[in-house]
Amino acid sequence: MYDELTEVDIKKMQDEIDYRIKVVRPKCIEDVQTAREFGDLSENFEYKAAKREKNRNESRIRYLERMIKTSKVIKPNSREGIVGLFDTVELYFEEDEETEVYKLVTTLRQNSLKGLLSKESPLGKAIIGKRVGERVLVEVDADYSYYVVIRSAQKGEDDDSIPISSY
Repeated sequence: MYDELTEVDIKKMQDEIDYRIKVVRPKCIEDVQTAREFGDLSENFEYKAAKREKNRNESRIRYLERMIKTSKVIKPNSREGIVGLFDTVELYFEEDEETEVYKLVTTLRQNSLKGLLSKESPLGKAIIGKRVGERVLVEVDADYSYYVVIRSAQKGEDDDSIPISSY
């Protein structure tokens, strides 16, 4: 399965790769070399920590490169009154009798604590493409589902203001 990402997602990932290669990688290599000079490597915590950070950086670079290579580029577009990518939606949760506001984003930029809801999440999948005023069944799994009512949807656009997720 390909990750569906926008051109802004790809640009943000490429910018992070460039930063990690040009800035973080040389610093990590220098830290490893400095720590190696402290002596016995078997009991050298600084060396182990520097190696761990270097490996973590290389792992993140590989992850981002793989995401770019295997992604499918999508363009966010939707009509007025219909929930689309980057729209801010107000949802009424019938079960809890509460209203919450979310912004629908790509999986790479999700952060539920900040109200950024992935379009791949059960709730995101259920509401995308639906009309304002619709009552929608959200199926979490075979044993649990709930209803939400889409109260409003404000059109949004893909911009640089939403960061990509770190690890």
